[in-house]
Amino acid sequence: MALYVTEWSITSDASPECASRITHRGRPAWRLSWLPDRALTLEQARAGMELDELLSDPENVNDYAAMARADACAATIGMLRAHVVILLARRMAARLPVALKAS
Repeated sequence: MALYVTEWSITSDASPECASRITHRGRPAWRLSWLPDRALTLEQARAGMELDELLSDPENVNDYAAMARADACAATIGMLRAHVVILLARRMAARLPVALKAS
């Protein structure tokens, strides 16, 4: 897993989610695709993207170190890991084709 950081975006090779640089109240800020209502710092955006990567890897479910890192990333953006899991699961479900949702 890797994050790709540019002046305007943060993307992942493990997830379709991203972070984009925006202007918020006349100042530069960052917005996560999965948390669009919050203006974040670059540090928070990176933490949010790292959190997304950690939670997107099924191998991390029983990895206590990875989940501790996920908790730290979630705290950086003022959230609980469990809440982020729900938000990301809803986004994933929204991307599923309609035929799969009906099954």
